[in-house]
Amino acid sequence: MKTKRISIPKIGEITFVKSTKTRRLSIRIRPLEGVKVTFPESVSFKEAQHFVEEKSSWIQKHLPRIQHIENQWTIFDENTTFRTREHQLEIIPHSELTARYRVGRQKIQVYYPRHRDIHEEALQEFIREAIEEAWRREAKKYLPLRLAYFAQKHNFRYQNVFIKNTKTRWGSCSSQNNINLSLHLMRLPDPLIDYVLLHELCHTVEKNHGKNFWALLDQVTGDARGLDKQLSQYYLKIY
Repeated sequence: MKTKRISIPKIGEITFVKSTKTRRLSIRIRPLEGVKVTFPESVSFKEAQHFVEEKSSWIQKHLPRIQHIENQWTIFDENTTFRTREHQLEIIPHSELTARYRVGRQKIQVYYPRHRDIHEEALQEFIREAIEEAWRREAKKYLPLRLAYFAQKHNFRYQNVFIKNTKTRWGSCSSQNNINLSLHLMRLPDPLIDYVLLHELCHTVEKNHGKNFWALLDQVTGDARGLDKQLSQYYLKIY
């Protein structure tokens, strides 16, 4: 796999990826990732760039939506109001030289050195680490029980359930019927959490996203396509 970053007028920097696993030339625009072009070995970087230039108007049309989504990325400071289902975030400057956090029963308390700028990338990542620890605890308490409830209600069988800090999928089901769930599910409204759980349980029966899968998912959710559309409005990496 070969990668280049090329600046295109009116668009900005674009990531070009030549891969043996790619069969056709495609453009993908995603929040925090920008514009990415993948293409097969038979296509040159120059040809791929020409393709992008031809699609320039289409890319420019979609960039504002991506930028709007990226603007939802929270920059944390002492005045930020942020809470999970069970915890309220508190950011507190202190006189120590290192940052630390504590996740208690109802609070996420992040202490940072008062001589440092809270907007530093490293501190912002540290705050997110604390928040994600709170979500992890909430997820471990809530998601396995909810999954077991739906499995019993609809007669599904699975092996194990794992809670992970995945930022590419809300959930997945292995060929052995082990179910992986993202701790970021705790950011979703209850109906969408339930939808993801039922989605993965349906994969214990139907391993692909074919017609039978959607029929089964619609049977247990009542509105599979509608819920899936609602879920598409949420982004794992943006909060």
